[in-house]
Amino acid sequence: TVLYGCMNHVVSPGTKCMSVEDPVEYFLPGVVQVGVNDKAGVTFERAIRAFLRSDPDVMLVGEIRNHESLMACLQAALTGHMVMTTLHTNEAAATLRRMVEIGAPAFVVADATKLVSAQRLVRCLCPDCRQAIRTIDKLLGDASPKDIEKGVPIVRAKKAAPLGSLSILMSTEHTGNHSLPEHLNDNKIINTLAALQARHTSRDIILVSKDINMRLKARGFGVEAQDYHNDQLLDDIDLLPKGYREFPNSFWDTIAKVETVQRDGVTEHILKREGELAKLNINEFVLDEQGFIGKAVNITDTQVVIRDLHQHDLMNEEVWGLVPRDIYQAMALNLLLDPEVHLVNLTGSAGSGKTILALAACIEMTVASKLYKRIIATRSTQGLDEDIGFLPGTEAEKMAPWLGAIVDNLEALHEDDENMTASVDYILSKVPLHFKSMNYIRGRSFQHSLIIIDESQNLTPHQIKTIITRSGTGSKVICLGNLAQIDTPYLSALSSGLTYMTERFKSFSHGGHIHLQGVPRSILAEFAEANL
Repeated sequence: TVLYGCMNHVVSPGTKCMSVEDPVEYFLPGVVQVGVNDKAGVTFERAIRAFLRSDPDVMLVGEIRNHESLMACLQAALTGHMVMTTLHTNEAAATLRRMVEIGAPAFVVADATKLVSAQRLVRCLCPDCRQAIRTIDKLLGDASPKDIEKGVPIVRAKKAAPLGSLSILMSTEHTGNHSLPEHLNDNKIINTLAALQARHTSRDIILVSKDINMRLKARGFGVEAQDYHNDQLLDDIDLLPKGYREFPNSFWDTIAKVETVQRDGVTEHILKREGELAKLNINEFVLDEQGFIGKAVNITDTQVVIRDLHQHDLMNEEVWGLVPRDIYQAMALNLLLDPEVHLVNLTGSAGSGKTILALAACIEMTVASKLYKRIIATRSTQGLDEDIGFLPGTEAEKMAPWLGAIVDNLEALHEDDENMTASVDYILSKVPLHFKSMNYIRGRSFQHSLIIIDESQNLTPHQIKTIITRSGTGSKVICLGNLAQIDTPYLSALSSGLTYMTERFKSFSHGGHIHLQGVPRSILAEFAEANL
């Protein structure tokens, strides 16, 4: 990676650049790249000698493996060529000694070598440690630095006896030379705040940071610390809109005055925006125990327009052979099939039907109604999403294991067919279904497309924004996720991009959100969802 960065820096139209690698991992514009092939006789040393006949300005050699490749690199360097290569050693200082051990004369090594750099990995906290630190931060809660030094009670349930206490024991006497070691910038900041706190005792000195480790260290050192909540729109995940409001008994018992109009076979009720209706968002549903269901299609400062939907029609809506199991799935299908809704978020527990509903609706809208031209599926590839890995094949083949749920649900839609495999193959031949990696989406613009983002609870607000802004004219984005199953330790239900987007788009007139109720895929899955 370092060599690729260096080569990108020096390459220019007037510079002749060549590289030999095993294998060629990245395409470098303006560089002649050759891959090692031992069976064909293409080795590092032979490629270097062939390059020298072309008199390149810069050469990149993937690795020095033996005496021959080392001497070829040194010969090229001594004849005026810039050579960049790698060599396995424990430290930078050992590089020169290692080249001598391989068999290069010491004076040649000294004359040819201009720079040795040790590659260091970026410091990071392992996921297990990060999870432990998040737990410590949760246990400490809003305790003050003094309370933390004394010990914060550890309780598992409300009104239960404490299991013990949690303390961060660090001296808070900021006099003399006592301070945190200043080899880290975090410590310098904490020391500065501690000094300010000692100097201005009547003022509140607070550290605001997203770095949970820095916050814990500061609180243990006696400095108040808070999280940065700019991207965290909610304090309680239960406040996240569900996409519907349920009324006990009859919804109309709560309404004092209503004006009903009918046009083109559609019944709409104009209501005063007050009480529970004041909390209603656009494209949210209202339903009651008497069987009434409606959708807010227009909201002003004083009025709410509720479109009357017939529960019988919703429950019997068949979409590519799929019929909703409950009213929540019926509401989800209503949003998915609405051409005026350009963004649909479906959340819910495992087995609630998020993926199969989205897939059935997408196939219906591409094959049957032909409202869209293609389906694009993507998701976060776990890890840190830096790369989709060294899986063999094309981008689609590499993404296929991550998007197996799409194929599984496609098979489920046709499991009753006489020949399920033939049906699935037929659909795949008729529907342009593309598996895309998030890494290569930036800069793209998808026109007349259905974009499915699976497992979107694992995305950051920035990643969610990147994908949604790829939608072009006539496209619809469908986000699927379960906030109870966030796999990355770097996100929580409150900081997830799915939560952020749902809250931000709740007043968007062309967006909708439904939280599906659990329809367990099996007894085992239901028990695991509730108990693990």
